Amino acid sequence: MTKHVAVLMGGWSSERDVSLRSGEACAKALEGEGYRVTRVDVTRDVARVLADLKPDVALNALHGPFGEDGTIQGILEVLNIPYTHSGVLASALAMNKQMAKVVLAAAGVPVPGGKVVNRFEAAKAHVLTPPYVLKPVAEGSSYGVFIVKEGDQHPPAELASDSWSHGDEMLAEPFISGRELTCAVIGDRALDVIDIRAADGGWYDYAAKYKKGGSIHILPADLKGNIYQLVQQLALRAHKALGCRGVSRTDFRFDDRPGGTGELVVLEVNTQPGMTETSLVPEMAAYAGMSFGGLVQWMVEDASCDR
Repeated sequence: MTKHVAVLMGGWSSERDVSLRSGEACAKALEGEGYRVTRVDVTRDVARVLADLKPDVALNALHGPFGEDGTIQGILEVLNIPYTHSGVLASALAMNKQMAKVVLAAAGVPVPGGKVVNRFEAAKAHVLTPPYVLKPVAEGSSYGVFIVKEGDQHPPAELASDSWSHGDEMLAEPFISGRELTCAVIGDRALDVIDIRAADGGWYDYAAKYKKGGSIHILPADLKGNIYQLVQQLALRAHKALGCRGVSRTDFRFDDRPGGTGELVVLEVNTQPGMTETSLVPEMAAYAGMSFGGLVQWMVEDASCDR
């Protein structure tokens, strides 16, 4: 019997558009692999929709709050529908950047310093000595992220705006110069490392992530062998420390500038990495010899409850 896969996408987070693109790409690939696919644009009645649909598996292509924070995972557990990616605890933990840092540091994974501050406090005066980064504690895709540069007289005023929609808790971290690296884990295997550069020479923001031509991906990253292997080891250690399952992607900063600190730190672990045509995980999988169809098929066959 053909396996029936519900592809969960859309939702109502800031990352809705990216999720729709991820979901559509996965749905098409699964159809190409011979699965019966139902596309589910997730709304607040998703539990009823899934109870009526009774799929064999849910492929979770949601990004951001609700899709990536353990919430939808809990609904799938209650409905006893096997699902992809990480379970309730790992999803919730990885989504909260500060709590994830505590667990990662305890597991020997290097993380930046910093502290959690209220957004109004951060809007009033510098909470760290510039340069530093301010980011919502529980958001993804670079939403609500500010880089406060050396010489900036004032912190970002947008943080105090009535239209702010990324939560009141902000994580303030020292800005680490150097390269942006990323490494995916599939199952218990770390893939190759990508060096990501924004095409305009700026930082790797939302546009650089998702706009065609917005970023340059160097795969494999040009790193000394010991650093390359260390990135892979730390990605796998971070994946295991948070209890991730299926596919995850860990992002790093590496200061290898002449006269730099040589610091290598984990910025965050993504439990629902993007699966669009410009996304990093499919690119790493392809480099490892796994087609996009093969990747999504692996994810569906790996799905389970109690993750």
